[in-house]
Amino acid sequence: MSSESDTADEAVRGTCDDASICKRFAVSVGYWKDPYMQYFVRQAKERKAPEINRGYYARVQGVSQLLCAFLKKTECNCQIIKLGAGLDTTFWRLKDENLLPKKYFEVDFPAIVSRKLHNIKSKPPLSKPIMETHNGDSLLIDAYSLDSARYSILGADLRNLKDMEEKLKKVGMDPQLPTLLVAECVLVYMSPEKSASLLKWAGDTFPTAMFVNYEQMDRLLSNGWEAADAWDMIRVYSSLPQNDVARIEKLEFLDERELLEQLLLHYCISWGTKDSLHLGLAEITF
Repeated sequence: MSSESDTADEAVRGTCDDASICKRFAVSVGYWKDPYMQYFVRQAKERKAPEINRGYYARVQGVSQLLCAFLKKTECNCQIIKLGAGLDTTFWRLKDENLLPKKYFEVDFPAIVSRKLHNIKSKPPLSKPIMETHNGDSLLIDAYSLDSARYSILGADLRNLKDMEEKLKKVGMDPQLPTLLVAECVLVYMSPEKSASLLKWAGDTFPTAMFVNYEQMDRLLSNGWEAADAWDMIRVYSSLPQNDVARIEKLEFLDERELLEQLLLHYCISWGTKDSLHLGLAEITF
């Protein structure tokens, strides 16, 4: 790979830190509860703008609603694959809520995975929940991967689908199990050809599946998904439980509502489904 593409990849890895610091700040102000974020990322030195915090709130709650709807439809008899997972804490939060799927997989650049593994190994509040759900012998762990009974994290490049699929299969990914794939601000950093290949791979590999994508664009139907929908984040924000929205809107004064609306209009959540088991996945919405 050229040094130019290495630099580009480095910039993409940097977005992981930006997002994590923003989420950590929003959590510290009280937008949503996440007791695990503090173990992955330090508190931001400067305040984040209220519209940024509300944007992250809408993103986290929106993706979470679709994820929970999928878990409900499948009665947790499913697997979740988080693509470009970064320092995401969903596994730990689902465990706390007793909503773990059969297995939770995360994939990201090896450099990010090794950082995440360092935090997991050195912080008992992160490692204990993994051990509590593990029923095998010792955990399989090396510099760029961890595999336990219910949680697996892999260093892989989403542009190299053959390598990623092999690694996932090695840690127990089952294509026949209903599968939720989640990507947040991931596809937009790949070339259109590579991201289309990823969507098509997911559509071809899992007969019963849902793909949830948070970013600025969507092309699920052209890559083999049976049904798809997309909502811009203003629509998502206004569909969230309004008593909770009222609560978070009291946390900080928002001077310019237009700024928030501009930000929310810039992003959308799209989702596509394939449903060979007729679980009613196409009915999932906000």
